[in-house]
Amino acid sequence: MFFLLFLLAALFIGPALHIEPPQASFEDMQAVADANNQFALDFYSEIDDEGNIFFSPFSISSAIAMTYEGAQGQTAKEMKEVFHFPEEDVMRPAFEEIYNWVNRRDEEYELHTANALWAQEDYPFIKDYFNLIKRHYGGEITNVDFKTDSEGVRQRINDWVESQTNNKILNLIPSGAINSITRLVLTNAIYFKGTWVLQFNKDDTMERNFRVNQNYTVNVPTMKMVDEKFNYAETDDLQILEMPYDGESLSMLILLPKDDWLGTLGSIDANKLSELRGILVEQEVDVYLPKFKLETKYFMKPALVKMGMPTAFSGAADFSGITETNDLTIDEVIHQAFVEVDEEGTEAAAATAVIMKTTSVGPTKPIFQADHPFMFVIQERESGGILFLGRVSDPSQ
Repeated sequence: MFFLLFLLAALFIGPALHIEPPQASFEDMQAVADANNQFALDFYSEIDDEGNIFFSPFSISSAIAMTYEGAQGQTAKEMKEVFHFPEEDVMRPAFEEIYNWVNRRDEEYELHTANALWAQEDYPFIKDYFNLIKRHYGGEITNVDFKTDSEGVRQRINDWVESQTNNKILNLIPSGAINSITRLVLTNAIYFKGTWVLQFNKDDTMERNFRVNQNYTVNVPTMKMVDEKFNYAETDDLQILEMPYDGESLSMLILLPKDDWLGTLGSIDANKLSELRGILVEQEVDVYLPKFKLETKYFMKPALVKMGMPTAFSGAADFSGITETNDLTIDEVIHQAFVEVDEEGTEAAAATAVIMKTTSVGPTKPIFQADHPFMFVIQERESGGILFLGRVSDPSQ
């Protein structure tokens, strides 16, 4: 449920294409980290229910940040408020630093991220926008043809996502999600695989009860480790445990309500999370942790609209920083995530796609392909009076 926090506790302690050396201060990095963390907790609260939840706020924020760079006016204002973005002179170098940090090579674990933009080949994008995205976000731009081959482009994007996530994120963009009026798709992918500093003994894993709620209990394979030292703390409502991965720059932070009530977690914001991390003390702890594997997918438009950025999805959207024609709007934001936790460690992956379409097709050549049932009329042209009306469901009969 709240295990998404392993990324929050790791990715912003200080990214595959290396971008030029950034000029970010520690304060800049912290501002972007705080923004990401607050969005993560806001979104968690928005989608909170009794079911499993898992997502990468870093992936979502990265994809939206690239989109935000082309937003203006009310559109930009709402996006900034929902994602808590700092000012541009802070945000850009900080994202550079984070990108490079995530993609640094480390023999202790595997972690990398990538950004890519898929742009309609004959659409009048502003070149400075693409240059900005490549410089500050490492976003590679690929020219494609949504107009005549949207299905082929969809498969190409999905193949890229799969390759960037060790085949853990499959079919990110489902059939029909992009079409002939799609003009730009912005994507982020992130992959992580790490082993625990202290691994669980598989022989100690056994079936134990797991209380889903007050009325429902299940038996699940549960790992066990006793008499080992971890960073740990308690409050009146929570137990907090930090489990580091090899290299010790990444960890999983687990927040366990004492009363079985998930509502306790709903009151945690970024400041509270920082406070909880600050009270951790190394001590001996007996740990019982269920093995689990989660696969989730979110179509985020309803949640983002409700959270306060409706304009970006409407005909009033202003993305004039991307194109001078200013006829782009966000069609959908799709996020998919995977995590598996076992005795050895954790494997996790996520990807986000921001799909942008034109609000007016303009003077481009239309394509009429009557390859499915259709209705027709024979009319008197001046009055529009219908003389005959029909429907073709199967022209072979």
